[in-house]
Amino acid sequence: MRELRITELFPSGGSMLLEELYKTRYPWDILPCLGDIILRLGESLDPEEYVSPGRGIWISRSARLSPTAEINAPAIISHGSEVRHSAFIRGGVIVGEGAVIGNSSEIKNSVIFDGCQIPHFNYVGDSILGRGAHLGAGAVTSNVKTDRSEVAVRAGEVEIKTGLRKLGAVIGEGAEIGCGAVIAPGAIIGRGARIYPQCFVRGFVPREHILKSDGSLVPINN
Repeated sequence: MRELRITELFPSGGSMLLEELYKTRYPWDILPCLGDIILRLGESLDPEEYVSPGRGIWISRSARLSPTAEINAPAIISHGSEVRHSAFIRGGVIVGEGAVIGNSSEIKNSVIFDGCQIPHFNYVGDSILGRGAHLGAGAVTSNVKTDRSEVAVRAGEVEIKTGLRKLGAVIGEGAEIGCGAVIAPGAIIGRGARIYPQCFVRGFVPREHILKSDGSLVPINN
């Protein structure tokens, strides 16, 4: 589907892993091998620009880290990014340039593009968040179905079986997620979309659309 292409969801790029993403058929195909890719990429980083405080961890010298943040390998924290108080990077994570991982937020096995903001009490697991995407306070991605079965991606009448038991969300660049929203496993949110606070998001939200609290979808420029 055109709506699920890398060029459609992330047209401005904004990640060290963009080349790796282009090798995949669908964005989520990168997630099972994300840790290995990060380790390989980390070894190629310039030691004058990145420090490695532990095996499998690379942190830009221009990044700002709270002393209370915890970062587990493998992980790359890119230039100008910020990891705030009590943030927990569980591993398999690349944080893009200028991105913000906020207080008490937890990130696991995810690609965070440049300029993405995950600033307050968020959980992001097995997900890909595009350049400039923003999660409001308390918004979370749910990455496992209640019955622990395979996650499928649904867009319109199309259903794509992912082969994954754990899959969070793929969020296009510039998307805005309201406070307290819960994003169901396998949800795809198009670039520039807006999600009202406290929504339950499932399936596919088209680019430049608003998902309202009653479940209705309206074009932003309508």
